[in-house]
Amino acid sequence: MANGSSKFLYWILFLASTAAFILAIATRFEYLTLILPFVCTFFVKALDII
Repeated sequence: MANGSSKFLYWILFLASTAAFILAIATRFEYLTLILPFVCTFFVKALDII
């Protein structure tokens, strides 16, 4: 179980990686799929599933 401060950090990292993913879609970034593991991992860790 993650404590409150690490969950907050994971939420911030999730939001930042999601923003980077949306920016990559908007700018048609060639390596778009390289951002997806970060989005998924930080979301799962923020929800404290793993």
